[in-house]
Amino acid sequence: MEKDRVLLRTEGIFKQFNGVTVLDDVNLEIKYGEVHALMGENGAGKSTIIKIITGVYAKDGGDVFVDGEVVAINNRQDARARGISVIYQELSLVPALTVTENIFLGQEIEHRGLLSKKKMRESVRALIGKYAFEIDPDAVVDSLSMAQRQMVEILKALSMDAKLIIMDEPTSSLSAAESEKLFDTIDGLREKGAGILYVSHRLEEVYRLSDRLTVMRDGRIVAVLDRSEINAKTVTTLMIGREPRESRARSGRDLFKDNYLEVKHLSYGKLLKDVSFTAYGGEILGIGGLVGSGRTELVRCIYGAAKQDGGEILFNGRPVSKRIAKNIRMGFGLVPEDRRVEGFIPVQSIEKNIAIASHDRLSRLGIVNARKETRWAEDAIQNYDIRPKNRHMPVANLSGGNQQKVVLGRWLSRDPKLLLLDEPTVGVDVGVKADLYDFMRKLAQSGAIIIMVSSDLFELTHISDRILVMHGGRFFEEFTHDNASQTSVLLAASGEHTEEGRAL
Repeated sequence: MEKDRVLLRTEGIFKQFNGVTVLDDVNLEIKYGEVHALMGENGAGKSTIIKIITGVYAKDGGDVFVDGEVVAINNRQDARARGISVIYQELSLVPALTVTENIFLGQEIEHRGLLSKKKMRESVRALIGKYAFEIDPDAVVDSLSMAQRQMVEILKALSMDAKLIIMDEPTSSLSAAESEKLFDTIDGLREKGAGILYVSHRLEEVYRLSDRLTVMRDGRIVAVLDRSEINAKTVTTLMIGREPRESRARSGRDLFKDNYLEVKHLSYGKLLKDVSFTAYGGEILGIGGLVGSGRTELVRCIYGAAKQDGGEILFNGRPVSKRIAKNIRMGFGLVPEDRRVEGFIPVQSIEKNIAIASHDRLSRLGIVNARKETRWAEDAIQNYDIRPKNRHMPVANLSGGNQQKVVLGRWLSRDPKLLLLDEPTVGVDVGVKADLYDFMRKLAQSGAIIIMVSSDLFELTHISDRILVMHGGRFFEEFTHDNASQTSVLLAASGEHTEEGRAL
């Protein structure tokens, strides 16, 4: 296929929901043999234009062209017939089925009316070999890590021989090494002439991969940049419509020694082995490490969501309860890694989701006071700039960044003494990131302990006062804010000691 030929083009796309315009005159162009990035704040319209291109939403105006011809894409089958495949940020796999069964779901190979499991398995093995993914085609998806499940989604899209592959935050659950494999795969697809529409909040990925970048804001396209024009300040200014705030590093906060968490010789299955550390009020303690190093299991054990096999967890000198409700009353809060599954109830309103952890303060004799609940939610919506400011709106209808503000606001409203954050800024835009960092700093300055698990090396090295890096279920090295670099943290996470870190 000739490169630089236009594969897909949208012209004048217009879309409204309940009278509110969400897309206005969107003209997007993707060529064969290019990686075209799409960026914008949450709510800018990125997901909506993708869903129109793939037939999930009907457009209210405008046209979609494929290979220069106007096409009607009314459902996903229409999109697939036109060679368009999509990998959504929300995984669409069936946990109880195998990798092979998921990849061929809806496009099974049959022989004389019966499923040909052998042919499907051979096809998947060939696909896995072609792209050098380390996945067992017979593994049940429910047994796979989030990173492996993302790889299955990518393989599923690749199996359809799509000429346009849309990737929505594909590295959100991948380690650095797995992300590099994906990038190599994308480079290979580009060389073969495929078009890639790559949606990401991570500018370093966009710069690494993209030939062009389209920036959206408030439902409109505000710029299309060539690779040479892509830089952090330009892109951020275009996305948020103003000069970005500088991210402030540690500003000499004092430690509150009367508020402290001690973890002594903690073990949990094969994932945590003799983990010990102390964290104090007033600091943001970053936890680094690759996917599978035990980071998430550590914070879940502290919170009470997982029961450790050995060791002690002490909060201000007292043993931490195994009951989550009691820990919440003690001042604990947890923002989980997967907010869509564990962070909120999608069909419930903003009000109900914010208040759900504070019924002990909002109820009497087990009955929630509706007036107090409303006031509690409205204060959180105002204080944490949750948009739209409609307490009745289901959280499922919010952008990813505002969903995360709801989850965080639930705990900040309680003035927690210990806040556990697991990948707090995955899938949120730069504006919301800045807001979340400000909330974290203010909470730490008030004397709370903040423990933040993050795969974002920039985030770890710029926001944390201290960084503990995990490798193989143990703490491997410790860094101060002043001597931590992204390279040294990554090396430690990979099991290599560095000059900057202190071996543990």
